[in-house]
Amino acid sequence: MKIDWDRRTCARKGHVTYAPDDPRLRVRLRADTALGEVWRCLRCGDFVLGEPHGGGPASGAPLVPRGKVLRDLFILRFLAIERAVRGVFIVLVAAAVWKFSNSQDAVRRLFDDYLDVFRPVFKHFHYDLDHSPVVGSIQKAFGYKHSTLLLVAALLLAYALIELVEAVGLWYAKRWAEYLTVIATAAFLPLEIYELTEHISWLKIATLVLNILAVLYIALAKRLFGLRGGRRTFDEERRSASLLEVEESAGVMV
Repeated sequence: MKIDWDRRTCARKGHVTYAPDDPRLRVRLRADTALGEVWRCLRCGDFVLGEPHGGGPASGAPLVPRGKVLRDLFILRFLAIERAVRGVFIVLVAAAVWKFSNSQDAVRRLFDDYLDVFRPVFKHFHYDLDHSPVVGSIQKAFGYKHSTLLLVAALLLAYALIELVEAVGLWYAKRWAEYLTVIATAAFLPLEIYELTEHISWLKIATLVLNILAVLYIALAKRLFGLRGGRRTFDEERRSASLLEVEESAGVMV
């Protein structure tokens, strides 16, 4: 089912009306009814009862995202939410690593005590905790130096900061954030592929696929790195749409 992005957005945010100075356009955007004057919404094209939200020259009409632009914005904000959630999770992991680095011996003793308690329970179900990959990884972490753990926590915080900056930039559809997202995401793709060779899981596969699709979509749809005409074509496309905003809403053929 095709989504009407214009009406969907107007239903959520409200209509946007504008009274241009040009009489030709003004008469196309305005009408009189038994209930009073109505103005055509610059986003969805429906007539709205009441005074216009603004007025002036046609070139000064508000830049109202429509159609494909709204769809792109929706996808970017979905990616922004995903980046924000990931960033917060990584911050929590970094905090846990930092806290662990300051109480490594105490955590090791607590872990060993619980391991002794659960070892016979798991053995009853024919599972050897002493040869478990998870247990082995945790025990290996106990051997890391305090300085190494602090470095890991710092790197995790830096990665989380990148994710959160991406989230804010993508939410507001900033072009620099699109470049940052493509570069940062693509840089980690080899690591994600390597992790799949070590251990395959549906979460890792889903994450890899999502990141690949995000890189391809943003790079192609936003014409980054010179693709599909590059920045010049992107700006011309957006500038053309903004200059014709009132004319398109009014049904004027240019």
